Amino acid sequence: MLGNTRLLALCTSAALALSAGCSPDSQTVAGPDAQFEQKGLGTGGHTEISLFTGEATQISGVGFFAQPGECNDPEGQGSDYALIMTGDLEGCHYTFVETARCSAGGAYSETGTETFVGLYNGAPGTFKTTYLFTAKYKDCANLVGEIAGRCQHPIIAGSGEGVFEGVTGRFDMQDDIETGNFPYRGHFRS
Repeated sequence: MLGNTRLLALCTSAALALSAGCSPDSQTVAGPDAQFEQKGLGTGGHTEISLFTGEATQISGVGFFAQPGECNDPEGQGSDYALIMTGDLEGCHYTFVETARCSAGGAYSETGTETFVGLYNGAPGTFKTTYLFTAKYKDCANLVGEIAGRCQHPIIAGSGEGVFEGVTGRFDMQDDIETGNFPYRGHFRS
């Protein structure tokens, strides 16, 4: 039987191992083969192709919580909340929460699906993602006092319409606790 100290050390080690792949500077947990088979976007004005991304188009920007009335697309009907996306993605990102869990130590995990409705390089389109959000809260049961948070958003293959037709890829967000926004970066392939 594990003592409390060993159990805490084991859980901490597991959390660190799982989150290591989520760092914006590390390869994805899914590995290099998850590097997005995409068509149609070209470089979108982004010439910054790296060894890690192959011929993927890099994207970046910042998301903010949408205020009431800011995001009213029919695709967002029934969403739990929406983000206003700025940068390479301009539009509304609707979140549909499916699971949410808190641990006694304040670790939070949430999964679900999302729908982006907006523009890329001035052209309209939509795509869907699955997501995993992990965070640490001072009061996890009430989601108060976020200490750190990040999420992964792999695009669901075949979900793209308009400019995003045939696109796969992924983007990640890192919560900026001080400013209350969500910088993102990722890759598209078409």
